[in-house]
Amino acid sequence: MNNSNEKSSGGAPSLTAAPRPGSDIGFIGVFCGLGAVYVVLIAAMLIADAGFVTAEHFKDALASREIRYAIKLSLISCTLTAIFSLWIAVPIGYLLSRYRFWGKNFIDAVLDIPIVLPPLVIGLSLLILMQSGLGKLAEDVFQAVAFKLFHIRTGITYKLPAVILAQFMVACAFAVRTMRATFDQINARQEQVALTLGCSRGQAFWMVILPQARRGMLTAGTLAWSRALGEFGPILVFAGATRMHTEVLPTTIFLELSIGNIEAAVAVSLLMVLAALIVLIVVRVFGYRSAALHWGDPT
Repeated sequence: MNNSNEKSSGGAPSLTAAPRPGSDIGFIGVFCGLGAVYVVLIAAMLIADAGFVTAEHFKDALASREIRYAIKLSLISCTLTAIFSLWIAVPIGYLLSRYRFWGKNFIDAVLDIPIVLPPLVIGLSLLILMQSGLGKLAEDVFQAVAFKLFHIRTGITYKLPAVILAQFMVACAFAVRTMRATFDQINARQEQVALTLGCSRGQAFWMVILPQARRGMLTAGTLAWSRALGEFGPILVFAGATRMHTEVLPTTIFLELSIGNIEAAVAVSLLMVLAALIVLIVVRVFGYRSAALHWGDPT
């Protein structure tokens, strides 16, 4: 019977035939080889950087008052950027995931603009915005609020707030995409059940949806923090690169390169890589453990 089926189909193998374990080796090998090219390239760059500097270069970099200031400002600004990004990304991601409304596709496209535009354009656009009537009004309001609450006189453009705003404009877009994907993966049926049991929409969100989105929020916050850490173009245009004022780690690299101090620039680059790796690893481990506890997985 099998022979007759093979003859009638022109000798082609049957679709129901059992797979051969060894037949996928070539396919997987090609994919692994192509993927290894990129992985090896990343590793080679990091190894080259590590071989270019010595422990003495790291010691000199950390002894620099300007670089220590840049490290402190980077940690503070990236953390604030990640928090602000989550405040915006959670509601936008939820609305895009759960509701259909007029102009949704247009808004969805607008949210991708900070991702696809060159970073320098983001910084230039912020600078132009602050020169407009609306921007000047926002800066005046910010100055008044900052003086009333913190008794400090500061504006936005070429000041410390410009660093956070420049980072936020790019990092938030990545957080929004992450949160929308997170809410898309959460079954809306559970929310509907909560509504039928007497919960309001807000109560259903806080008690049913948000606990399941914790891992996505952790990922979105981490992505925003890491993206903010490496932001350079918008900060250079909108906040400047003033030593001991608006200097963050990427602008430190730029300033050190501009004076020919390549060793310090590479040392700071490796510090950024180390900081990003620590944050990503810790958050991923914490995220996996949180997910396991949430779903009752003893492992």
